[in-house]
Amino acid sequence: MDPSYPQENFHHTTFTPSSFWAKRRSIVRKNTLHAQLEILKSTGRYDAFRLKWHPTYEEGYKALFWDSDVGKWLEGACYFLAEKGDEEGDKVIDEAVKELTNMIAGAQWEDGYLNIHFTVVKPGLKFTNVRDLHELYNAGHLIEAALIHHQHYKNNLLLDPMLKYVFLMHTTFGPGPGKIHGYPGHPEIELALLRLYSRTGNTHAYELAKYFITERGNLLGVKGQHFYLAEAKQRGEDPGQRPAGDAWPTANAFWYQQAHKPILEQETIEGHSVRAMYLLTAVADLVHLSRTREEDSSECEKYKTVCERLWNNMVNKKMYLTGGIGAIDQWEGFGIDFFLPQSTDEGGCYAETCASIGVMMLAERMLQLDLDGKYADILELALYNTVLGGMSQNGKEFLYENHLASCSKRPMKRESWFDCACCPPNVTRTFGMLGGYLWSSIVKGKDLEIDVHLYNSAVLSFEVPGGTLSLKQDTNWPWGNTITFTLDAPPSLDITIKLRIPSWAQPFENGELFILSPSPIPSLKCSKSYLILTPSYTSLYRNTPVTLAFSPLTFRPRLLRHHPSTNQNTLTIARGPLIYCAEDIDNEWVEDHFKSVAISEDTKLEECVAHDTILGEDFTKITASGVKVEDAGAEKGSFPGFDIVREKSVKKTDVQIVFVPYFYRGNRGGRGHMRVGFKRL
Repeated sequence: MDPSYPQENFHHTTFTPSSFWAKRRSIVRKNTLHAQLEILKSTGRYDAFRLKWHPTYEEGYKALFWDSDVGKWLEGACYFLAEKGDEEGDKVIDEAVKELTNMIAGAQWEDGYLNIHFTVVKPGLKFTNVRDLHELYNAGHLIEAALIHHQHYKNNLLLDPMLKYVFLMHTTFGPGPGKIHGYPGHPEIELALLRLYSRTGNTHAYELAKYFITERGNLLGVKGQHFYLAEAKQRGEDPGQRPAGDAWPTANAFWYQQAHKPILEQETIEGHSVRAMYLLTAVADLVHLSRTREEDSSECEKYKTVCERLWNNMVNKKMYLTGGIGAIDQWEGFGIDFFLPQSTDEGGCYAETCASIGVMMLAERMLQLDLDGKYADILELALYNTVLGGMSQNGKEFLYENHLASCSKRPMKRESWFDCACCPPNVTRTFGMLGGYLWSSIVKGKDLEIDVHLYNSAVLSFEVPGGTLSLKQDTNWPWGNTITFTLDAPPSLDITIKLRIPSWAQPFENGELFILSPSPIPSLKCSKSYLILTPSYTSLYRNTPVTLAFSPLTFRPRLLRHHPSTNQNTLTIARGPLIYCAEDIDNEWVEDHFKSVAISEDTKLEECVAHDTILGEDFTKITASGVKVEDAGAEKGSFPGFDIVREKSVKKTDVQIVFVPYFYRGNRGGRGHMRVGFKRL
């Protein structure tokens, strides 16, 4: 077992009940799991593995993802069941998990095949359209569910069926004669297979994942042509035909599936953003595992360079300030470099919740390859803004898309569920394994390293040579600027602790980015934005509080701007890791989704404390002065352009704008007006 996976080591973390994330995880356990279970039942998903006909099957491909909806919910349920909690509420969830497990196992074919759509709706057509119809994607999510089910229940009731399915897929796909020389249109199974290998040592899983990754985008893969073209031809489709209802802007736009060229040759990140993130997460993990699996891992190491290249392209040129990715609604993915409009009526903005979860997944895998704070910074940005904002405060409503501004066509509004319901259970499982994202550890004999990526009051505890190690952190993050650590471990261990220093940290008056107390002598060093507490330091302060403090300026509101090439001449308010937005519920005067409102870079940002009654916690609101600009002559003229408007025809009204954290939007009613970036005066 590789302890570096969040899915494997989440149970080593115990959240302090009053902490920021403990409250939200408690909501998921008490509300979200139960609400989603009822929806699974009412929509037919829960009973779908009984393989009976359902009216939804007559509505095209609406039920195509039902396997994965159940798999993700089951996975999330097991993470929470692994912790002590509400026994009465957990009993309901536990019984549902056990019943689903039996139904899933009972739906498996004798040869190992397992899929609802191709058993009930389209029998006889299995593996004939892996480009479009998500068989392998569904299998991946069921594998991930089986792994945590096995870890929690200590039985093979779900794992054995998935191992049997993997054997079938291994005999069906691959480079050998008589096999399908292809790979899934929606990556996901690759990362699941690699985790399955890591847990079980199943070589079929590793070989299949590696094949899917290395074969993807081979332009001459099947008798001199691209696999997707060969597969479509075998189905009798016109080579230039676009799939019905699909998101392709042109025929054979295989960048949608990240299959336009081999991964090693890809220079920029393209296509469907969730698919890209899931694929690159698997690619990074392949590099990680190949270092111990392969006698010569040099070929796999080349993929690390690709991951870095595509990561940099994404973060530097295609990511929103919220950590969201994907500007184009049509294909739920990336546009050209620097194309980052804020709303649908301004040209786009999709930023799917699942995509930001994928950003977290990829960032975590990259941290295992290279402990660089730039990955943890983006992990935190996505988590606190787009991922957290993807779920309501009460845990019962969700966002599929995360626009940075509303409009009349797309007002700010949450939903309890979606026809394509990938996001709600994805948020559930992410919060279930969240403890595994806070830190990671490496144990080599008596040498032990703990890397702290995220700050939240919690305790990390696990068995080590000579006893038990625990590392406790106390903090009011993301509102406060200090974190106190207490280490308890056997004296025989040489322990290194590395603490992330955020890139947005502001210096104290003396120029230092942080203060560590007790003060180390000699001073400690930072490497790639991680402060290194050496064994000589940690041995001095066992069971003694050590405090990492950032300057008060670090947690004061600040203004951000986009890269000039985006042509977004806007200002955005941030505080710590949080991005802020304005809503009409606090600004009743707004009538146009804040389009006509501008702020100056010199505006004074005032903080005030507000109280959230749902979670019973205080949070910080920010108030800024702005100007509402009304152009009285804007509609005059008969030409495509307009004369430069003289100052006297522009009406300006001073306004006070109240801002709340972006994750908090859409929780208090209102008319659906919301905006992140405001015009710059």
